[in-house]
Amino acid sequence: MKILKNLLMGIGILVVISSLVFAVQQKKELIQLKEEVAEKNVADGYQISAIDIPEDLNFAGEMVPQEDPEIMERVDREFLVNTYWQSNALLLMKRAHKYFPVIEPILAKNGIPDDFKYLAVAESGLDNVVSHAGATGFWQIMKATGKQYGLEINSNVDERYHLEKSTEVACRYLKKYKNKYGNWTLAAAAYNTGTGSVDKYLRIQKVDDYYDLLLGQETGRYVFRIMAIKEILSNPEKYGFEIKKEDLYSAVPTFKVEIDKPVTDFADFAKEYEINYKVLKRHNPWLREAHLNNTSGKKYVIEIPNKGYYK
Repeated sequence: MKILKNLLMGIGILVVISSLVFAVQQKKELIQLKEEVAEKNVADGYQISAIDIPEDLNFAGEMVPQEDPEIMERVDREFLVNTYWQSNALLLMKRAHKYFPVIEPILAKNGIPDDFKYLAVAESGLDNVVSHAGATGFWQIMKATGKQYGLEINSNVDERYHLEKSTEVACRYLKKYKNKYGNWTLAAAAYNTGTGSVDKYLRIQKVDDYYDLLLGQETGRYVFRIMAIKEILSNPEKYGFEIKKEDLYSAVPTFKVEIDKPVTDFADFAKEYEINYKVLKRHNPWLREAHLNNTSGKKYVIEIPNKGYYK
């Protein structure tokens, strides 16, 4: 009986010892885990700080009144928001490399300052988006405006999605506003909110300069946002972005096919050029349906990617 009692006591001691060893081991593992997490969260090389604003900040060559503290608070807001929204900034850099080569020569040909390519970035993020008001495409053109400037817009074809043609329309629009207001900053504001609103604010407030106007929040931020995007995309390393050329998006080379008759089935049409329906539509987003009506015999130009870029 005594032997059994001693045996049970020994087993109990072993259980206690084992429990203590297990608890100590668990504690060590927990401490190690915390240290690893802490090490991973150390911001080596990543510092959140205020932004140094360039001293020669301008939009389309028109200088910003940087001696005005209220103006500089608004500028600072856009630099902070667009610098520290890193995922969006990186995406814009990638897309800009693909689409700016299309936009830049059209702006230059029409006498529009190169800075306006960043207006397209601010408007749409260089994506064929549709706003709640129905503004469409990279340049966010309304249906009535597009038709007024000669774009074909219907359920079958919507040329607001045609980058070259919509950029041409944006240029004509901006040139009209520049002639009306005499400077590019008010032209940009009018592009965002319309001439009716700009005229009303100028009349009520008795000023003639964008920087002197008290505007609604969106238009009041608009030009400053464009300038911040311009600066960050032009000098990514300065703002902490490291992006290699191979990380950027590039346009797939294409050739043009002219058609002046209806296309009954774009899936079959695509197969003729050894691509599929999806690829055809991605290169021609202005084609809105699976067929082309073209009862008038109008000449359309369809972009077909060169062979070897899609499987």
